[in-house]
Amino acid sequence: MIQQLPATIPSSLFESSADDIADTARELASLGWTPATSSNFSIRLDADHAAITISGRDKGRLGRDDIMLVDMQGHAVGGTARPSAETALHTQLYRRWPRVHAVLHTHSRTQSVASRLFADAGVIRLHGWELQKAICGHSTHDSVLEIPVFQNTQQIPELVAHVEAWLDAGKPLHAYLIDGHGIYTWGRNLAEARRHLEALEFLLACELDLKILRAS
Repeated sequence: MIQQLPATIPSSLFESSADDIADTARELASLGWTPATSSNFSIRLDADHAAITISGRDKGRLGRDDIMLVDMQGHAVGGTARPSAETALHTQLYRRWPRVHAVLHTHSRTQSVASRLFADAGVIRLHGWELQKAICGHSTHDSVLEIPVFQNTQQIPELVAHVEAWLDAGKPLHAYLIDGHGIYTWGRNLAEARRHLEALEFLLACELDLKILRAS
């Protein structure tokens, strides 16, 4: 893939970020969290650009040529490839929070089932789990970690509006689920976003287990 980069972005920065995205995607695919060609991943490169997965690519087989550049409105920059359909959900987070430098979106079975189970409530409230401390801003199991579950729609601007409404209401947001879909997590760097994703996968699985055990 021919990628024409703006003069403000060194090719070494784009290439290293693309390699990091591809490596992470292959790891998450090996866990079964990116079935078919689902999921998308990105890294902020500067105030105006991010590297993101190209739409429709097998996340278990990604390489540098499967990553492209977009601006903060989600438009392709310097190439003709089509970015992931949900690019606007990534760039929304980058515009809202300059500290965010990586966004991960996956579709594990646990995430998908939890999103359906808690869709009517609109939120999953996590409390009492030690691993909540893996989420930035939470230092005790006694805190309440709310993960909203937004209604699914094929209209991405509607999903963006759901997220904006949650934030504009003054509610903290550390991650979110989309009903019947998957989870969005992010962090100040790729390692932090990966830690958040892994911790939430574990916590959601624990909540599902509790539901089963309490019903038995």
